[in-house]
Amino acid sequence: MLAPPDLDNTRTGLLGIPLWGRLIVGVLMVAGIGAVWVLNGWLTESFSENTRNRAELRLVLYSGNIQSELQRNSVVPLLLSRDPELINALREGSYSSTSQRLIALQSEIGAASIELLDSYGRTVAATDRNRLGMNRHSDQVFVDARRSPDTVFLTKPRDSGGYSFTFARMVRQASDFLGVVVVEADLTKFERSWAGFADAVALTDSEGRIILATEPRWRGRSEAEALELRDAPSAIARALRATADWAQDPPDAFLRGEAVLRSEIRVPFRGWKLISFTRYDSVRERVNGVLALVIMAFALLLALTFYMVSRRAWSQSALFQRESAELRALNLRLQREISAREKVQKDLAVAEQTLAQSSKLASLGEMSASVSHELNQPLAAMKTYLAGARLLLTRRRVEEALASFQRIDDLIERMGAITRTLKSFARKGGEAFAPVDLRDCLAEALSLMEPQLRSARVLVTRTLPPGPAMVMGDRVRIEQVIINLVRNAIDATRMSNAAQIDLIVTQGDEVALTVRDNGEGIRDMDNLFEPFHTTKAAGEGVGLGLAISSGIVADHGGRLTGQNAPQGGAVFEVRLPRLGGLSEAAE
Repeated sequence: MLAPPDLDNTRTGLLGIPLWGRLIVGVLMVAGIGAVWVLNGWLTESFSENTRNRAELRLVLYSGNIQSELQRNSVVPLLLSRDPELINALREGSYSSTSQRLIALQSEIGAASIELLDSYGRTVAATDRNRLGMNRHSDQVFVDARRSPDTVFLTKPRDSGGYSFTFARMVRQASDFLGVVVVEADLTKFERSWAGFADAVALTDSEGRIILATEPRWRGRSEAEALELRDAPSAIARALRATADWAQDPPDAFLRGEAVLRSEIRVPFRGWKLISFTRYDSVRERVNGVLALVIMAFALLLALTFYMVSRRAWSQSALFQRESAELRALNLRLQREISAREKVQKDLAVAEQTLAQSSKLASLGEMSASVSHELNQPLAAMKTYLAGARLLLTRRRVEEALASFQRIDDLIERMGAITRTLKSFARKGGEAFAPVDLRDCLAEALSLMEPQLRSARVLVTRTLPPGPAMVMGDRVRIEQVIINLVRNAIDATRMSNAAQIDLIVTQGDEVALTVRDNGEGIRDMDNLFEPFHTTKAAGEGVGLGLAISSGIVADHGGRLTGQNAPQGGAVFEVRLPRLGGLSEAAE
């Protein structure tokens, strides 16, 4: 049951709000107005500066592109003026293949056009065959190039609109004037690329005349004349502009009736300048977004103040109950997520083990063909020994027949050893680790790989320590890592004339196995241990061997690394923690 309101507090406040509550509301309103006023000026200045910096950075990139294009095209007249074929063509008057050569050169340098003029100013070769035969004796480019010993540059308006940017150089042999090479640079392509990144971009020459612009009607005008080309603003637009000018600093300029930010840089070529105009819309949007958040925050503070003043006790109780319910729901949701994550981790562990087993069985399948050949040889020998023993028994040469039977027994033992190694490799690795001698694992793996090594004619050298190299691990999984590394080394040395694989076991604080080959080396070092990354042809591998081997070594507390050897080939190293106590006992 709620207690009756205090009459003194009711009389001290307006509509039930106490004096301290009204003071808080007044302070929040004054603070909100001041914060909005200060933030508006500061954020506008900060965001405008950021926008200006980005615009200037874009202009630097544009300037570099223009300068690079001009430099590339300016070298072409110099090279062509010294070209023996063009000089001979001008001297002999034979131009049958000159135009085709200029067309091929144009596709390489990306010039707009290339022309060759003879000493009379007649176009004798050109990338645009429509210009052949034109007389340009009175053109400014021909006159200037003939007068100057260096490359000349001219900017000239086109009849179709825009400007042409031309480099020209005189072709001469000794003191004889033979003709002029004219190369037109293609700068209009930059106008199309500029249109996608800024509201308006213009390139002006040393006289302030716009020669490239995203606005076609700006070409040939000054900057002031170009900005005057806009529609008359309506009354509403004028009112909005006046409001914007009062609320913020005056803009740099107006483009199409909208306030824009002007940026300018100099192009290091004949006094050219690049100018861009960027709208303030993005700045105002960002400022308004922040101010809206600030106003919303103060509004929420005011609402919270009213709420706390009117219903303090009830709100606290309801808030505690709601938070308790939300915490319980959150706790339950977290428990479900934890259970789901544990299940996913278990499924992932099972999937990784299955994938490793599948890779091992795939390796086993590849070795089965070679192993069958190994079994056929003892069977053929046994058949021969049985026939010989039968013949010896018929001749009552029992001792020699028993020797044949002994050889047959040895062959049966050899076949049994082959099948036992295959059977032990095919079973899944156990979860329990045991002390393992890395030398025995290496010997067992090489016995499995012996048919493949023999068929590939690979020389295998082994360098082993005199004593046991003991580690704690799963013998089968360690053998799988060794087989994967040896198989990769065999594949890498297929193109080598004298294929060789070096296997080195060393021990110190750790036991290390180094597999080194003289193959083609590692081509992609960054994705070496990524799953499904392989450099083999389709059908020869799926790219899981090194990824699985790396995971197995990591499970044993070690690391697997690979690098290219200085003298050629690849070097893979497996480092595992040494089992010190057991190793010393074995020694």
